[in-house]
Amino acid sequence: MLQTTTKPPLTIRLCQPRGFCAGVDRAIQIVVLALKKYGAPVYVRHEIVHNRYVVEGLQSLGAVFIEELSEIPAEHRQSPVVFSAHGVPKSVPADAQARNLFYLDATCPLVSKVHKQAMRHQRLGRHVLLIGHAGHPEVIGTMGQLPDGAVTLIETEADAAKLAPADPQALGFVTQTTLSVEDTAGIIRALQDRFPALQAPAAESICYATTNRQEAVKETAAGADLYLIVGAPNSSNSRRLVEVAERAGASMSLLVQRAAEIPWNDIGNISTLGLSAGASAPEIIVDEIIDAFRQRFDVTIDLAITATETEDFPVMRVLRDVELTRADMAFVNGAA
Repeated sequence: MLQTTTKPPLTIRLCQPRGFCAGVDRAIQIVVLALKKYGAPVYVRHEIVHNRYVVEGLQSLGAVFIEELSEIPAEHRQSPVVFSAHGVPKSVPADAQARNLFYLDATCPLVSKVHKQAMRHQRLGRHVLLIGHAGHPEVIGTMGQLPDGAVTLIETEADAAKLAPADPQALGFVTQTTLSVEDTAGIIRALQDRFPALQAPAAESICYATTNRQEAVKETAAGADLYLIVGAPNSSNSRRLVEVAERAGASMSLLVQRAAEIPWNDIGNISTLGLSAGASAPEIIVDEIIDAFRQRFDVTIDLAITATETEDFPVMRVLRDVELTRADMAFVNGAA
């Protein structure tokens, strides 16, 4: 008689919201629509979003990724160049204009809002404190909105403790949009304790999507034998989700880019899996990971809805005459 192997039961706590935020979705749409309207190649300065799967998918459609505008060959000077969702210093569009390049700025509107808040602080005579991670493209872009020396980067509470500003009465802060809400609150408290006159931005800098994804993970982590976050190692918001899951009670939390990275031999006997995705991780990979677990477990999906996101950031006017179809975005969203 044939023996049948029974798969062990597994409950997947699937976070909603997860994955693409409105800013990431808009940035990818801009590249896709530019390719449809102008044809290949469309150049993209830096990764459009921090996700290798997305980058490779756009490359297959005809996008060419570069780090500097000088890499665009003379014969392609009429081709569009797209600036990434993370934002760029003011020097970059100025360089594009000097080179007579046609550029499309895919900076997330919420990052642009932080730029404006930083410039407002400076206009009001304040030295700007930027809470963020050194070397992150968003930080480079925000610091590049103001003259050299006008912004001081604060990464930790230790940085806050040793800050010695020229005028403690004239300080304002903004933050990178993708930080840990809890960590950032601690740094802000440390700064406010030392500098009571410190001025906050007129609106919250950490974006809605970062906050919502962290809250969803926080609410679903307790009791999870394993928590998987889909995202790239250079994705700040994805790495913060891993930390949030660990702090909130998951036994183990891992960042994976694809199902192939799941360490099946190391995860042991699990009965509850938490699953979410960073704001630059496509839904098609979430589906891939769920399918991988279905092959090994008798899976029950427990959808954990903690917020409803309705934000939609339209693309720039020059691309609005091009139809965007579901098929155009199937490489990241799946065919369904």
